[in-house]
Amino acid sequence: MSTKNPADPLRKTDESHEVVNPAAAADAIPAVDPRLLVREQGLSGYLNEFGRKMKAGDLGSLPVVIGLIIIWSIFQGLNSNFLSPENLTNVAITMVATGMMAVGIIFVLLLGEIDLSVGSVSGVSGAIVAVLSVTHGMNEWLAILAAVAGGAVIGSIHGFFFARIGAPAFAVTLSGLLFWSGAMLQILGSNGTINLDSDGVVGQLTTYFFSDVAVGYGLAALAVVGYFLASFFDARRREAAGVPSRPLTEILLRSGLLAVFTFGPAVVFNQYKGLPLAVVLFLLALVLTDFVLRRTTFGRQVFALGGSVEASRRAGINVNRVRITVFAIAGTFAAIGGLFWASKIAAANQSAGAGDLLMNVIAAAVIGGTSLFGGRGRTWNALLGVMVITSIQYGLALEGIATPIQYMITGAVLLATVVIDSVTRKTQKTAGRA
Repeated sequence: MSTKNPADPLRKTDESHEVVNPAAAADAIPAVDPRLLVREQGLSGYLNEFGRKMKAGDLGSLPVVIGLIIIWSIFQGLNSNFLSPENLTNVAITMVATGMMAVGIIFVLLLGEIDLSVGSVSGVSGAIVAVLSVTHGMNEWLAILAAVAGGAVIGSIHGFFFARIGAPAFAVTLSGLLFWSGAMLQILGSNGTINLDSDGVVGQLTTYFFSDVAVGYGLAALAVVGYFLASFFDARRREAAGVPSRPLTEILLRSGLLAVFTFGPAVVFNQYKGLPLAVVLFLLALVLTDFVLRRTTFGRQVFALGGSVEASRRAGINVNRVRITVFAIAGTFAAIGGLFWASKIAAANQSAGAGDLLMNVIAAAVIGGTSLFGGRGRTWNALLGVMVITSIQYGLALEGIATPIQYMITGAVLLATVVIDSVTRKTQKTAGRA
């Protein structure tokens, strides 16, 4: 029996799926991927897409980039030494410890959760390395491995109580903050401070420079060429598969912009002592973690959990495993950050992991563009956020501004970022994009 609806000329009439009105069907407009339309329109298409995103509240990293430019302009106007190669190099080295810890906290924030223990875990890491390598004479590489593995185990413990037992992450990691602070004091013993060999592996994390200018320029060139080749062959594969791909002109433009952001710092570093080892390790960590989040199944699962836990569970994702792994990653990077802090002061002491470190780590992730509501962010946000915080600290220090004022300004910047994040989220919901 026919099920034809006279009001629908394209409705199938019987089980043979014969079309009633072939002419109308031929005139129908097929669905097209909007990304393909943007790329076909060239520069005007990207400008229109950019305007649409701005209206929809999809600001990305634009606010923090503008803020960083304003901060640098103000401090350079106040003190001409702010943008000097020496000061910028010091800023770059100092930000690595906090930045490493922020990379780990971003994984947790993507779930819409929080980890308050990272400061204490970083202190435990420095204490483990100092006691094993200095007090007990263990090989420093083995001591470092033990410290990093300890951070991963601690993070896994937190993740277990959160994922398996169902305790709130806030409460679990707050308990961890207190527990591991006490553990650090116990490990250090009555002396409270253990000095590290400045020429050792940990000591050189923040003091070693690649003085040969060819290293800085060579790594910059390698990054640009590697990005171009990866993008080019990816575009060819997409084109062969009939899916949207970037045109060659766009790849060249992106590669040119990357060249500016890689050769520029290389020039600055080479005008002082050379390329710092700490910066190289930080950038390597960012590249690897960004690949994990954007190119692996685990990364997609992390974003999925940040969007909806129940939907992720219904999709077959092992929610508990992902949660435990994420907290293990946070603990691992907290331990790595602790090693850089120990290298910075050439010692492990009772004040490690205390003070404003935890707040700076969380602030770096949020200021960089990671949402506190989960599901949105990239590990590169850690770089932008920690650059803002460290730049403010160094700029105020050059002007002789007291520490309380520094705290107040950093807090105001964090509040402004959270407000922008909240407003952006509401705007995206209104526009149907969140």
